[in-house]
Amino acid sequence: MVARRGDRLAALAEQARREHGVEVRGVAADISKDEGRAAVRGMLDQLRSPIEVAVLNAGIGTQGRFVDLDRDTEVREVRLNCVAVVDLASHVLPGMVSRGRGDLVVMSSAAASQAIPYMSTYAATKAFEMRLVRGLHRELRGTGVRAFAICPGPVRTAFHRTGWGKDLPKLMPTESAGSVAARTMRVLNRRRSNPVVSSGPLAPFTMRLSGLLPESVSAWGAGVYHQ
Repeated sequence: MVARRGDRLAALAEQARREHGVEVRGVAADISKDEGRAAVRGMLDQLRSPIEVAVLNAGIGTQGRFVDLDRDTEVREVRLNCVAVVDLASHVLPGMVSRGRGDLVVMSSAAASQAIPYMSTYAATKAFEMRLVRGLHRELRGTGVRAFAICPGPVRTAFHRTGWGKDLPKLMPTESAGSVAARTMRVLNRRRSNPVVSSGPLAPFTMRLSGLLPESVSAWGAGVYHQ
């Protein structure tokens, strides 16, 4: 398990040990930074057992007019949502392929399916993740290794308060983090599945709709909502 906040990481690791009886190793690291990703790679190399499933879930999001947002935060968003995914995926996939088994799970978003004004960087990074997984899915055929992009809609976590400074609207259909995890497990337990998987009450609808509408129309609607 990897997180920036060591105290919360330790608490979650202990909860997993107590409730599920599993061995947990935690690494307190900021994987938007080179040294943070190096620490994670080093921990993975020390594991006694090979990596069977890697879940790349870390990410941040920002909202607002691009010209008004902090440049360093936007760059960090790309490093965390894109560079870290490429870095860590490239570290675990060769071993999976050599063993002929394994699963790579990238937590993307329903936002990956369209341009979203006032969330331009976030939507672009999630689209990068989704396209990366689609390409990997094709490359990995016949190796016994699978790659998935899980694309939730709004999820009830601290994500929005941290990145956007506000909670989700009370009437918005959402899902819990546990629901996303359960959806992911169902996908992993299938023999075959589409590499891009929507989750929650809104994502299947919005992703399908964005594929039917002209991009100019879907971007306009998203901009009106998020402005």
